[in-house]
Amino acid sequence: MKTFEYVRPATIREAVAAASEPGAAYLAAGTNLLDLMKGGITRPSRLVDISHLPDLDRIEDLPDGGVRIGALVRNADLARNRSFARRFPAVAEALLSGASAQLRNAATVGGNILQRTRCAYFYDTASACNKRDPGSGCDARGGDNRLHAVMGWSESCIATHPSDFCVPLVALDAVVEVEGRMGRREMPIETFHRLPGDAPDRENLLETGEMIVAVRLPTQAAQFAAHARYLKVRERTSYAFAVVSAAALRIENATIADARLALGGVAMKPWRAREAERLLAGKRADASIFRRAAEQALVDARPSGGNDFKVELARRIAVRALTLAAAGTPEQSPALPASLFAANNRVVIHA
Repeated sequence: MKTFEYVRPATIREAVAAASEPGAAYLAAGTNLLDLMKGGITRPSRLVDISHLPDLDRIEDLPDGGVRIGALVRNADLARNRSFARRFPAVAEALLSGASAQLRNAATVGGNILQRTRCAYFYDTASACNKRDPGSGCDARGGDNRLHAVMGWSESCIATHPSDFCVPLVALDAVVEVEGRMGRREMPIETFHRLPGDAPDRENLLETGEMIVAVRLPTQAAQFAAHARYLKVRERTSYAFAVVSAAALRIENATIADARLALGGVAMKPWRAREAERLLAGKRADASIFRRAAEQALVDARPSGGNDFKVELARRIAVRALTLAAAGTPEQSPALPASLFAANNRVVIHA
């Protein structure tokens, strides 16, 4: 591991100033960063420890009915917050389906959004990877890419974004608050992550020194509470990243008043299926319209080599997620127990 300077600022402003120096990286829980450093994938010259900064670990109800989640809120604390889980069940489901209980107890909301891809070639420093080493090539293009992107990829990179949490956030129009040298700004999380294009090393819209300080869910997001679900497909039932995942929707009186559908595990960012949403809106909730929507959601899919199965898998899981949403959100008292995932969220595949 490269020798680095450790800085522990007292305020957000001091943190931003410290992280604006070349080679600096923010450290919160470090559940992803420390692994990257140990493997020599990321080699920061300065770590800016923000884990103790005040006011970033709060879950705040907003006057308009939305919620503001500080960047240092732990994944487990957010998922198990009774009020939050009832109002945003798909987000709670996504959080509880990610990683292991130990990691959820440590990992933060901000870190979850910023986690790096789990592409094996990215983690193998002997492999060519444009994301890790721009201009070196992409060994995944001709290698083992069964878990790689089928949407939005480029010749430079076919990796996927690993976050479960971000998928329902995109579906529910969440907003990311960012603090930088020029002050505070915000952006929709749907546009926060970048597709690879010809610069896959640039994964998001953060500028040098900027840090995520909070995520906001608008009041409209809570209107989906009765019919919003998150469904994850993985190769084993414990501690596995999604092969493909989906989040959906809002239904009133058997008619789809407003539809939201997002897919994870298919691109380098959570994929909002807006055309499928428009197809669903105003229709009666039934299997045929769900199948049509799933087809529309994957109409532009392009398998990148050994992952043709992901396209059909994505269609099927989108149909199932929409079906579960139509059936309604299970009434939960202490937020969503693990038994829920055994019945509905843990789909094991062998392809």
